[in-house]
Amino acid sequence: MIPKTEGTGLGTDPVAGMNRRAWLVWGAGVLAYLIAVTQRTSFGVAGIEATERFDASASALAVFTVAQLVVYAGLQIPVGVLVDRFGPRIMIVSGAVLMALGQTQLAFADSIPSGIVGRLLVGGGDAMTFVAVLRLLPAWFETRRIPVLTQLTGILGQLGQILSVIPFLAVLQFAGWSTAFLSAAGLGVLSAVLALALIRDHPEGHDQRSRASLRQTGVSLTEAWKQPGTRLGLWCHFTTQFSGTVFVLMWGYPYLVSAEKLAAGTASVLMTLFVVVGMICGPLLGVYVARHPLRRSTMVLAITVATALAWLVVLTYPGRAPVWLLVLLVVTLAVGGPGSMIGFDFARTFNPASRLGTATGIVNIGGFTAALLTMFAVGLTLDLLLASGFSNGELYALNSFRIAFAVQFVVLGIGTVAILVLRRRVRAQLARQSIIVPPLRQAIAREVRRRREARR
Repeated sequence: MIPKTEGTGLGTDPVAGMNRRAWLVWGAGVLAYLIAVTQRTSFGVAGIEATERFDASASALAVFTVAQLVVYAGLQIPVGVLVDRFGPRIMIVSGAVLMALGQTQLAFADSIPSGIVGRLLVGGGDAMTFVAVLRLLPAWFETRRIPVLTQLTGILGQLGQILSVIPFLAVLQFAGWSTAFLSAAGLGVLSAVLALALIRDHPEGHDQRSRASLRQTGVSLTEAWKQPGTRLGLWCHFTTQFSGTVFVLMWGYPYLVSAEKLAAGTASVLMTLFVVVGMICGPLLGVYVARHPLRRSTMVLAITVATALAWLVVLTYPGRAPVWLLVLLVVTLAVGGPGSMIGFDFARTFNPASRLGTATGIVNIGGFTAALLTMFAVGLTLDLLLASGFSNGELYALNSFRIAFAVQFVVLGIGTVAILVLRRRVRAQLARQSIIVPPLRQAIAREVRRRREARR
């Protein structure tokens, strides 16, 4: 196992055991994250209505979500530093308030610029939430439980996508744009009130907040970035998270309804399936990480290969893809969500608690940077194909989506190369601590022998 040394985050547990208060704090944090995901994904299911409301092209429509993710990604490091300094509670409450303001702005927006302002506010509030919720875990729970709890935080938060796909979409279709986004703003207010009432940064006498000066904060940020384990976590997050995010936040619903000609109800079921699969896979991956900490990057690479293969089959299928194949695609993309959480485990185990928020923020930049670049590239490609006459005047044509979605292979390739390079550096660092990671085939053979001997 990884040694309990400075920079691994595996030292003495701050809390020896769990109690009811810890679960209450964590539950309030998860609810805040769930609502943040609802705010983040609400625009994705409103893409067709937004096209009509703002008279927007595909690339202009992508700007809404790209701008939101630019703010989200850009704030991750500052938010991580602020979480380390001021604690998670104030960041979660502030984020909920910002998201409520953003959804209110969007509810009454009648032009592209005013709508983008709303999404910028949502992105800023969303940026403050997840890193802060993860920062609660080492303060309230034993170290050995954190990998599974990290996965549970992520997958329970993804229930917010179901709120977007089912109740929010229903309100949007039956009550209209303003009512739907005002209802989302109301959830933000609820989140702020509950976080203020229930969340505490740490148990009594276990304050882990950083008291560093501005200069020391800069040094801490530099040290977190120089740590190869932090950068490996960033690229793991970059490679596994973006494809599912692009699908759910922006282009999945228009692709399924307009290109693959699925009924709106069927598309909603597939988007819901995305969340359900993530909920099932998350705890399994958490247990895997806890049991095999030296094989985390291997799992990330396996998920990456599966994602590439799933897209390759769907995009090269002659004609419209059958529903079973689209289900397979959605299931594969859904595994990438909990797979990306492995990146945060690298940040935790290779950084001390005092800079955990900073390191987590660095990792969290990865997937959302990849997502916003891919999202905009897909929209731009769709517009170029429309302008060239390739799509015969149809913006969301099937063949156009096939070409546009193919840009993901470039992103997957870049991420895979970066993971392989940084994994070699991390393993060299472990070797200097007398921790040798044997080749996978040797590890498998050893495990097979162990199980045979156990059966005897």
